[in-house]
Amino acid sequence: MQLKQTDIKLPFQSLFLIAPFFLWGTAMVAMKGVMPNTTPLFMGGVRLVPAGLLILLFTTLQGRSQPQGWKAWFWISLFALVDGALFQGFLAEGLERTGAGLGSVMIDSQPLAVAILSLWLFQDKIGFWGWLGLLIGVGGISLIGLPDELILNGFNLETAGMSWGVDQLFQSGEWLMLLASLSMAVGTVLVRWVCRYCDPVVATGWHMIIGGLPLFVLSGSLESQQWTHLGAYDWMALGYSTVFGSAIAYALFFYFASSGSLTSLSSLTFLTPVFALLFGNIFLGEVLSPLQSLGVGLTLVSIYLVNQRDTLAEKLKFNRSVPQNLNSLNEQQQQLHSSKAKAVELPVEK
Repeated sequence: MQLKQTDIKLPFQSLFLIAPFFLWGTAMVAMKGVMPNTTPLFMGGVRLVPAGLLILLFTTLQGRSQPQGWKAWFWISLFALVDGALFQGFLAEGLERTGAGLGSVMIDSQPLAVAILSLWLFQDKIGFWGWLGLLIGVGGISLIGLPDELILNGFNLETAGMSWGVDQLFQSGEWLMLLASLSMAVGTVLVRWVCRYCDPVVATGWHMIIGGLPLFVLSGSLESQQWTHLGAYDWMALGYSTVFGSAIAYALFFYFASSGSLTSLSSLTFLTPVFALLFGNIFLGEVLSPLQSLGVGLTLVSIYLVNQRDTLAEKLKFNRSVPQNLNSLNEQQQQLHSSKAKAVELPVEK
């Protein structure tokens, strides 16, 4: 689906439109580079709370209204718990155990979960292309998240020399990223209720602050030496992830969304893991296995199909209607020629 030119009034609008996904992808790489010198929960809190304060400062300067009433604060708090604390917590813990590019692919598979939740809660139609994308996505995520040994040995745990249990499950970075993706999907659905009682950009700022504070509390209780080994480069990377990867990226995203471009934005979600994989390879030297590379490709295809299902259905419908219209036109032309021929053959009375 093409973005209407009237939706955005910014110079270099294409660059600004892609910017949130570029910033999210590169922020994943920056966070991965800092991970050896800090702790996951502390990093998650640093990415949320300062970014939330920046967004609230921005909305205050714009004169946007603050939340009013207990319903607004209830939905913001629930949004903060799911999309803030749980999402960033699982993301940071998972990033410690997996690569930046691979983790970004897992995170940006969340449109698949959003499609299922929307079908269940709002009866949104998925259609043929959507279901095809979901099935391909399941296969892609399986290739990414499951160990290569398990897949190559026909999912036989004994042959693959593996054991199954809850402890092993939560030690897998890919599965933690999948939990982060599901948390983000639920948070995306919750936004529909949040927007009924509060400005969405203001709610974004508050949900970052409320969701980030528990991460700091847990970090103080469970982690140690959170900033002892951080150098100047590490603080710069954290600052980039906070200012650009959170505050500016979310501000741009909601600006375009409020301009009526949400459908076009959702179709660009698949760009985030592409940027993360590219810069993860350049700066961190991350290399995927052949099976994981295939899974990445399938996941990107599935995300595209799910987000573009309406456009693809319309194109297919149009392509089917063209031959029918041509046949109808040919029949009309034949009838016209036949009537002309009969008119010529009529006898002329003398």
